[in-house]
Amino acid sequence: MKSVLVTGAKGFIGKNLIVALKRRVDVDVIEHDLDSLSGLLEEGLGKADVIYHLAGVNRPARVEEFSSGNFDLTRQVCDGLRQLGRLPLIVLSSSTQAALDNPYGVSKQQAEETVFDFGKETGASVFVFRLSGVFGKWCLPNYNSVVATFSHNIARNLPISISDSAREIELIYVDDVIRAFIGVMDGLLPVSDGKYCLVKPTYRISLGALAEKIKGFRDGRVSLVLPDISDPFVRALYATYVSYLPADSFAYALTQRIDPRGELTELIKSPHIGQIFVSRTRPGIMRGNHYHDTKVEKFVVLEGNAVIRFRHILGGDAIEYPVSGREFRVVDIPPGYTHAIENVGQIDLIVLFWADEIFDPDIPDAFGMVV
Repeated sequence: MKSVLVTGAKGFIGKNLIVALKRRVDVDVIEHDLDSLSGLLEEGLGKADVIYHLAGVNRPARVEEFSSGNFDLTRQVCDGLRQLGRLPLIVLSSSTQAALDNPYGVSKQQAEETVFDFGKETGASVFVFRLSGVFGKWCLPNYNSVVATFSHNIARNLPISISDSAREIELIYVDDVIRAFIGVMDGLLPVSDGKYCLVKPTYRISLGALAEKIKGFRDGRVSLVLPDISDPFVRALYATYVSYLPADSFAYALTQRIDPRGELTELIKSPHIGQIFVSRTRPGIMRGNHYHDTKVEKFVVLEGNAVIRFRHILGGDAIEYPVSGREFRVVDIPPGYTHAIENVGQIDLIVLFWADEIFDPDIPDAFGMVV
């Protein structure tokens, strides 16, 4: 069992790291933050096999707090370990801002050198990560993350401010940070530039493009179009946006097409995977009796009993596939076959459909023909 001390445990990265560490049965976590009981830090320094030093200050009320919150606290950690004669593995979360000549950057650079000096002096294993703009769930909006601010405001239809839409920023997803941090504890060598540890991948995007992507996520509830989640950055950004939805706004209504046959509603659309929709059909009612030139569909009955009938449009006999919601059986709908589905049960038939393209009323690729 490894004892792990996390400073800054209630911060953005700290909360994500704590959750990941607590999933493990081989780790005992000591959580330290500003409101921790007196003596907890010293207790942690005396027990920890691994220290994740995440605590720091980046928007203090007074400029002097940069030094006390970043440099002085790091020196306190290292001096405490010297007095105890302990050499745990140390992971320091720093910032690319440490390369800049401003009060925050100077304090972070001093903290880095304090940890490096401790490692050289004692032989302890130390890893200093210089991170750029970390984004993900639980980051405080309107503070130090533009992704958090944009996601929070756009999800609530609040205005956002962009001073230079062409300005590019570099971003890192918090889950990738956590994997890199825990990998060090598990003996995996991190990506390094020779001195500083790096988290990969990183993503570059302009502020204007970032805002438009997040607005697209919001508008997808109306258009039903999913973002391209095959792109790792888009997938991470979409997950981040959804984490900022107001708790009373998780659900949203769908538009239903209602006629005597029943109801039909579209669920999601994507230029990459087509679209998914669902129908409810009354007993004895048939849907379909059309064919497609190119479009491919899949039918899955979720509830009720039905018969799906096919006939090749160039001739031949009709064929039948009985289907039931008890089976969750997929039926492919090939191009060139006219087809129809009939509710042969006593209750409403509920069917989930997938089509390999988004329906375009100008090019419907659906031509009527009775099976």
